[in-house]
Amino acid sequence: YTTMQRTLDIKYYSNIVTKAKNQQDIDLVIKKIELALLQDLDSEDFSVLSQANVLESLKNILNILSIGLATIAGISLVVGGIGIMNIMLVTVNERINEIGLRKALGATSRDIGIQFLFEATIISLLGGIIGLFLGYITTVVTKPILDAQIPWWAVIVALGFSLLVGLTFGTYPALKAAKKDPIDALRFE
Repeated sequence: YTTMQRTLDIKYYSNIVTKAKNQQDIDLVIKKIELALLQDLDSEDFSVLSQANVLESLKNILNILSIGLATIAGISLVVGGIGIMNIMLVTVNERINEIGLRKALGATSRDIGIQFLFEATIISLLGGIIGLFLGYITTVVTKPILDAQIPWWAVIVALGFSLLVGLTFGTYPALKAAKKDPIDALRFE
């Protein structure tokens, strides 16, 4: 350290890179470097890192980014689900006469509920398919730069989440439609 300072007229170093002869000696080399630097510096003035330390730091950063992206995806699913629920509630209000007519002709509340739940699920699945298509297009466009690909398990998980969002957020409108009284529904203008 002091020889480099005198020879190259450098006052401070930002980093020094060394290489161990073999992987088993890394811990010993780190200790020797620390002892050599402690002769001229305080322990607060430097840090000795191995590639394992750097990789661990990168893993921690990537884990934090993954959690952040998962949180954003979760919020997006909730917002999309609320949108589907609102669309289905409007659909129920617009089709009150149809609900009353179907019930008057013998449809059960269960039949009405399943119909509206099925419609909400189809809307959600179509949104999931459109999202997968856009993701595929993005993957094809960026493949020369990023070597990106979409694994099959990701497609299945995405469609599963779409189905789950449709079922979850379509339940309330379906129950609301199923509970309509046929006589009041037929009178509704």
